[in-house]
Amino acid sequence: MELKNAVAVVTGANRGLGRQLAAQLVERGAKVYAAARRPEAVDLDGVVPLRLDVTDAEAIRAAARVASDATLLVNNAGVATGAPLIAGSTDAVRLEMETNYFGTLAMTRAFAPVIEGNGGGAVLNVLSVLSWLHPAPLGSYAATKAAAWALTGATREELAPLGISVSALHVAYMDTDMASGIPADQKTDPAVVAAQALDGVESGLPEILADDITRQVKQALAAPPAS
Repeated sequence: MELKNAVAVVTGANRGLGRQLAAQLVERGAKVYAAARRPEAVDLDGVVPLRLDVTDAEAIRAAARVASDATLLVNNAGVATGAPLIAGSTDAVRLEMETNYFGTLAMTRAFAPVIEGNGGGAVLNVLSVLSWLHPAPLGSYAATKAAAWALTGATREELAPLGISVSALHVAYMDTDMASGIPADQKTDPAVVAAQALDGVESGLPEILADDITRQVKQALAAPPAS
């Protein structure tokens, strides 16, 4: 997909990776709707701030009406509570699934007809190395990303006849607020990840593996589960 003159909707665009994706899309010549629950927190030049909560059905419908010229949807918004699946709060588990899985699904359902009506385009889902690696302390988050990986594969097949490609970005730790407790030498610059992601969308890659940890984990999927 050619990003110059594309029209992108980026969720969670007020900080972290979403902010980098929005900024770099502008640099590549795209029109960008920078979506956030608090659009006044979007501090990027050259974007159109868009009020959006991906867990709010009416807000999603309103965003699709405003961004009716969209040709690219970037499902970046997400939440991580650190909840394990058994000992963690059920409310935390539900919040992560509602945001990371159902939010991505709802946005894709709302914008697929918009993108199709504008001649086709692409969807980029921001996933994680935890789509495949499921440590117990992050069990809830990992479950949402595994579900979103399945969603990505199924929607890729479903949307292809409509002229819409679907890509997944998988990445381990980035230097963002979500990974603030991780040592700096274990984190990737989100600007580097954003550039790889957008290159992948332009090339039509179904999966973009953004760091060595992610590539190693993907290669090891055929190994038996650790005891």
